[in-house]
Amino acid sequence: MAKKLKERNLNIQTKFIHDGSLRSQNNETSEAIYLTSGYVYNSAEEAEARFNGEIDGYIYSRYSNPNLSMLQKKLCEMEGAEAARLTASGMAAVFWSLFSNVKAGDHIVGADAIFGSCLSILKDILPNYGIEVTIVRATNIEAWKKAIKKNTKVFFFETPTNPMLEILDIKAISDIAKENGIKVIIDNVFATPLRQRPLELGADIVIYSATKHIDGQGRCLGGVILGEAEFIENKLHDYLKHTGPALSPFNAWVMMKGLETLGVRTDRQIENANLIAKHLKTLTEVSQVIYPGHRDHPQFEIAQKQMSGGGPLVTFKIKGGKQEAFSFLNKLEIIKISNNLGDTKSLITHPSTTTHRSVSAEDKAVLGITDNTLRLSVGLEDISDIIDDLNFAISVVK
Repeated sequence: MAKKLKERNLNIQTKFIHDGSLRSQNNETSEAIYLTSGYVYNSAEEAEARFNGEIDGYIYSRYSNPNLSMLQKKLCEMEGAEAARLTASGMAAVFWSLFSNVKAGDHIVGADAIFGSCLSILKDILPNYGIEVTIVRATNIEAWKKAIKKNTKVFFFETPTNPMLEILDIKAISDIAKENGIKVIIDNVFATPLRQRPLELGADIVIYSATKHIDGQGRCLGGVILGEAEFIENKLHDYLKHTGPALSPFNAWVMMKGLETLGVRTDRQIENANLIAKHLKTLTEVSQVIYPGHRDHPQFEIAQKQMSGGGPLVTFKIKGGKQEAFSFLNKLEIIKISNNLGDTKSLITHPSTTTHRSVSAEDKAVLGITDNTLRLSVGLEDISDIIDDLNFAISVVK
């Protein structure tokens, strides 16, 4: 017998489109945009009751807004999280997820293989507040164990890593953290929300730059922090409310529209990335191709265990050095040079001079980031056109 809608176990793609939507008295199809900073109360008593938390309702868009509420609901369904809060950018999500979990005298263990700005937060900003930070070789499980101190409160890492696509074993690192009362915070942006579920593998908090695949069309900045309601609603909420890194209602609306097509977009991007990685391996001008979905990846088995598909990014190395890499980049016509990723357009960057410019030469050497390393975020163009563009550009480095 067919079940009523509320009794069905809906798939995530259906939930993206239908769950969490709030409609006005006009009963619009597409969710309305609530571009308002404040809200009107019917009486002074109602205003007092809302501020006291005695009745539900919006107070100020720095605290909450209908568009943010809708997006948070959809993102929780996506991640399997109890609660979520949105921020004005992905880096705001990184900073506040860390800062709200530590105080002066506490210790964080962070991976060395992370985005350059994340590394700056760990190495340059947090120590100014009396927070101790130890950076470890990301894929070395023993290094995480050895770095633990009595005052260690947080493990922080991303997987796959930016830009070398190393895979960290989420469950193994989370198990170590759980044994020592440490919270695990994971930046899951490269895997995309539908292809890796860190909370199910033991993570406590998951963050995204919603600017990337969640928006998916390079339009708006945004970030999201997801986790248990006790932390999100009783602690993080006040940090964000009083310091103000609020996501705009319009950006939240754009992100909602992006979520509706996230599944079909990432399916195509991952399919394209797999084919592009295979093609790059046939080119004599390419010295190395790194793709988590292929068996020659050093952490292929871990990727297979915790990811669905190899992801929408491919990293590769052109034979030669910076000059050859730049010549290749400058010859591309369809693939655009940009440090962004997760777009419908294929985007490529030279990490050593852009996203990881501030990383020391010694640290780049450890990570394998060389002057001929390129990171390709695969888009939705026809695969034959992307491959033709790569072939055309590669001819200049022969």
